Amino acid sequence: MTSRFQGRRVAVVGASGGIGAEICRSLEAQGATVHALDLKPSAEQQFGRFTQIDVLDEQSVQSVVEQLYAEDDTPIDLVNSAGIVENDVAAEDMPMETYDRVMGVNLRGVFMTCKYFGSELLARGGGAIVNVASMSGNHLVNEPQKQSVYNTSKAGVTALTRSLAVEWGGRGVRINAVSPGYVDTPLNSLKKHMHEHWIEGTVVGRFATVHEVSAAVEYLLSDEAAYCCGTELLIDGGSSLR
Repeated sequence: MTSRFQGRRVAVVGASGGIGAEICRSLEAQGATVHALDLKPSAEQQFGRFTQIDVLDEQSVQSVVEQLYAEDDTPIDLVNSAGIVENDVAAEDMPMETYDRVMGVNLRGVFMTCKYFGSELLARGGGAIVNVASMSGNHLVNEPQKQSVYNTSKAGVTALTRSLAVEWGGRGVRINAVSPGYVDTPLNSLKKHMHEHWIEGTVVGRFATVHEVSAAVEYLLSDEAAYCCGTELLIDGGSSLR
């Protein structure tokens, strides 16, 4: 146990698996009070105080924020780690309901959680927000998987992060983003037929671990990153150099 985040409250959206679950575990180990937010808990999500949230539902997001502050008035920093992909669908075959869901979770949901958690931070003198974007929003990833909507949504997260940094940075709320490349998560483990291509596309020749992504999130949340505002940390193993 370390005290790097002792006395801090952090809400982690998308806490039930992969990167989000690791962020919860690591922040709690460093002294933070972690509010793990997701549609439902999982066996992987064993850390944090779980609260159900539906990022497609504005009333759900608003109610969760009100509930957490009703319990304790201490400011709550935010990590947005929820995200889905359209499962390798060509643009010409994309059902619009799938488009709406991916954009809804990956971008609209991030905007809403930033809006409601950020408003409370502004009212309380400041805090930190970290959005998990993707290398796919920074340099185009479209082979071998087709993911035009995912790419668009994650580029939107990066643009949203920079826009909010301009609006809120001078008012005490630092907002930054991490953009992971290929990460060793349960979701990616289901796509073994793509692994060789993905790894060949990196410079370092391997996947990232969830800990390596979590460490970047923790840095941007920490006081050590007090001068980071609108920063995007690209954690892609050199994929953008190919």
